[in-house]
Amino acid sequence: MKIVFLEADSLGEDMKLDHFFEIGEVVVYGKTTVEQVPERIAEADAVIVNKLPMNKETLSGAGFLKYIGLTATGVNNIDFDYTNKRGITVTNVAGYSTEVVAQHTFAMMFYLLEHLRYYDDYVKSGKYIKSESFCHMDRRFTELAGKTWGIIGLGAIGKKVAELATAFGCKVIYYSASGKKRSELYEQTDLDTLLANSDIVSCHAPLNDKTYHMMDYEQFCKMKPTAIFINVGRGPIVDEKGLAKALKKEKIGAAGLDVLEVEPMDPENPLLKIQDSNKLIITPHIAWAAKETRFRVVDEVVKTFSGSNVTTGQTGYIKVSGQG
Repeated sequence: MKIVFLEADSLGEDMKLDHFFEIGEVVVYGKTTVEQVPERIAEADAVIVNKLPMNKETLSGAGFLKYIGLTATGVNNIDFDYTNKRGITVTNVAGYSTEVVAQHTFAMMFYLLEHLRYYDDYVKSGKYIKSESFCHMDRRFTELAGKTWGIIGLGAIGKKVAELATAFGCKVIYYSASGKKRSELYEQTDLDTLLANSDIVSCHAPLNDKTYHMMDYEQFCKMKPTAIFINVGRGPIVDEKGLAKALKKEKIGAAGLDVLEVEPMDPENPLLKIQDSNKLIITPHIAWAAKETRFRVVDEVVKTFSGSNVTTGQTGYIKVSGQG
């Protein structure tokens, strides 16, 4: 059994892969380009991957391949028509990062809501030393209690955010692109109603035909001019040109993004022109990446792989847990 890791660096340098060595021969690559994939997996029985595309172009030369293990929840990089045809087992890991992604959502929200960058800069610039008052409050902020928090995508992470927002005294409403009722605890609305009434909008939806570029300039214009928008779902849900325009024209108050349409960031991304961190904060897809969650995702891949039909020598079925 030959197991090939193609993107080990995406799990962190402190990651331990000892359990895989108990299963078979392990080859570890820190980084892999799309062009390098065919050669590196040519003799692999199993591939562990995160974001690299798994399709006919990358897999056709891997004649021994029986298993693809995703160290992620999203499955947009998998060509299931091809893997089904080949009888390759595909697994992902769902639910491993719910708490920490919700945590990151609130970290970005509070950073923007309370103007923390501005106040930190004010103190460290030396201006506070010269102040005649113990309290400087040029940037006004509000309580979270009593505000309306709109959630786009009420899956596991969306529900966790709703639970925390409720604990802070927010009214929670949600929109489901599929139209399915996701909870009896919170009010379901259409997207226009959610955008018009929410003080904070956070996006936790999967990427599909209904959500691609769902948030464009026209939609941002429907939001309150003081509203905060957070996206920790999928980058292409947001039309980045539209968001940049909305921020420049002050159609919304601020935005926090952990995901982008192209990752790593495209040098031509219009959001790079917005250097004011009081208005826009972008983190490099780290919402999921707490130490505990990174180790958890590897443990889950080990369990799934060890319990799969691949290790028993049987092939020909697809197993995907918790898509999106």
